[in-house]
Amino acid sequence: MSMKKIAVVVLIATAIGAWFYLDLGSYLQLATAQQHVGDLRAWYADHPLLAGLVYFAVYVAITALSVPGAAVMTLAGGALFGFGYALLLVSFASSIGATLAFAVSRLLLRDWVQGRFRRQLRAVNEGFARDGAFYLFSLRLVPVFPFFLINLLMGVLPIGAWRYYWVSQLGMLPGTAAYVNAGTQLGQLQSTAGIISPGLLLSFVLLAVFPFLARRLLVVLQARRALRGYARPRRFDTNLVVIGAGSAGLVAALIAATVKAKVTLVERHKMGGDCLNTGCVPSKALIRSARIADYARRAPEFGLAAMDVQVDFRRVMERVQAVVRTIEPHDSVARFTSLGVDCLQGEARIRSPWEVEVGGRTITTRHIIIASGARPRIPDIPGLEALDYLTSDTVWELREAPRRLLVLGAGPIGCELAQAFARLGSQVTLATHAGCILPREDAEVSAHLATVFAGQGIEVLTAHEPQACGIGPDGQWLACRSAGGQRRLEFDRLLLAVGRHANVEALGLEALGIGLSPAGTVVVDEYLRTRVPTILACGDVAGPYLFTHMASHQAWYATVNALFGRLRSFRVDYSVVPWATFTDPEVARVGLNEREAAERRVDYEVTRYAIDDLDRAIADGEAHGFVKVLTEPGRDRILGVTIVGYHAAELLPEFVLAMKHGLGLNKILATIHVYPTLGESNRFLASEWRKARKPQRVLSWLERYHRWLRA
Repeated sequence: MSMKKIAVVVLIATAIGAWFYLDLGSYLQLATAQQHVGDLRAWYADHPLLAGLVYFAVYVAITALSVPGAAVMTLAGGALFGFGYALLLVSFASSIGATLAFAVSRLLLRDWVQGRFRRQLRAVNEGFARDGAFYLFSLRLVPVFPFFLINLLMGVLPIGAWRYYWVSQLGMLPGTAAYVNAGTQLGQLQSTAGIISPGLLLSFVLLAVFPFLARRLLVVLQARRALRGYARPRRFDTNLVVIGAGSAGLVAALIAATVKAKVTLVERHKMGGDCLNTGCVPSKALIRSARIADYARRAPEFGLAAMDVQVDFRRVMERVQAVVRTIEPHDSVARFTSLGVDCLQGEARIRSPWEVEVGGRTITTRHIIIASGARPRIPDIPGLEALDYLTSDTVWELREAPRRLLVLGAGPIGCELAQAFARLGSQVTLATHAGCILPREDAEVSAHLATVFAGQGIEVLTAHEPQACGIGPDGQWLACRSAGGQRRLEFDRLLLAVGRHANVEALGLEALGIGLSPAGTVVVDEYLRTRVPTILACGDVAGPYLFTHMASHQAWYATVNALFGRLRSFRVDYSVVPWATFTDPEVARVGLNEREAAERRVDYEVTRYAIDDLDRAIADGEAHGFVKVLTEPGRDRILGVTIVGYHAAELLPEFVLAMKHGLGLNKILATIHVYPTLGESNRFLASEWRKARKPQRVLSWLERYHRWLRA
């Protein structure tokens, strides 16, 4: 403990000790105040300034120490000084004393409370950082809440001292005025409860409700301001217009149709969006073919004769398109039309908060959901425009495998496609400006995957910053700057995988005053509403997680808030978000990893289980990788999970379910898992956590007990 904390503790202990030793509380009884009110008034008449200063100092001390007596002091102030002077003294003295108590709580308790309950307080801290002044003002208006508890509680939460002071000053003023006014009639009061009449209590309740009503009124006024200047249609063609028929848009339209709302779905290109046509579905089909090719090369490992693997790249890509065509009916116009959705093809432009123009036709609607998705980001590299580069959108047009493929970008898309093309016969170089591949993962995960890639013939170049590119006698080239100096990479085709850019152009957002975040996504609140309350956004165009499953998750909230927000709105739940990178080995994660826990200063313990010890993994020839779980110190509560290995994404949902519903590792350990399966790795991980915490003293006594039985 610091010297400052020790000094404060000693000072408070001394003051409280003196309070009880000298029985100072007896002077702050209502009966005592009533007996001496005459003498005190005479003293005040002779020494008005001194009386006010003494009263002010005593009041500050009482509230700062959180000792009983503030109510009687307020009543006495009204009796001695009259309403105006007493209100001035009490108002400032109570606020200063409360701020001192707040400061003491912050000094002595905040670090311990925030450190001990960091995870539990995360949502509270975020909400209080945003609306703390509002909550404090509401509490101050209601004198039935013990103010000393408010002072102690607020000291451990994220609110500044100056803001705490002036909000307290304003919030306590109505209650202070009521008590001071009652004090002017001190001689007639029989107890402090005498001032709390049903009418006064009702007034305080109304005061407490007022901030919430005021906040609702503020929302209404902000909405009116955003809608000002636009003529609201008398009738609407539809309840909801959804722009974009990708994962988010399809789910939004489906939910709206299910609850019998009239919904119009607008898509400018292909139903199914990126996920079906250029993203999840084709990439996983390609990865599957590449994995089969790799298994064929590994035939001797499984007791089979060596195979001469010949990759027919054209047939591989035709299979990819066949898979897309097989799934297409799930997302087709015919299916959604049969479900009651009005599907339109064309460019959508938002003309007003209630109007969307599609192909010259204007549709009036009560609400609009923007689900226009994202596209591959094209980096600004001199000379790039001269190259016939590929992206995750255009790579599916290939029918001949590039002999030399340079993949720029080592996130999930870059890593997945780099490995797939390498297994299908291309000479692949994977380059990134980051210090490692999969930079969002822990260092050991990135290193493990980089080692695997190197063993499969993929050249991995990290910390390589692109400078320029062009076409030379030996083919296309990219110049990069690295720690070792300039390097020139030559290739036949370049695949860009350096991130994605939200599709926000030509929607008419700027004219409506709808802003974009620094990442280029549409700015939305926790309900997925833009600054125009009739317009919401979800999926990749809104962020922050660019996953298909997150787009579907957000679509539910956006649709329900659009259709039923007048009755109740729902904040998007981002508490448990899983994702996976489908390389071999797969990398699957939910919650915090060690890097993020360190950045957020979250205390944790690590438990690992090596999959090379798992019977099923050994039998399948996939005995590599690990399961790593972060838990709260001394508890089995899961903070995050990272799995690296064969079918890691299929192993993750058990942990996702556990985190979502507050189940710890003990529950997983107590659950029967089928043998032999990969899923047993989750139970073995839980077993490792339990073994590391076995009760050594109890086991020692049991050993003695069994020894005694043998004797």
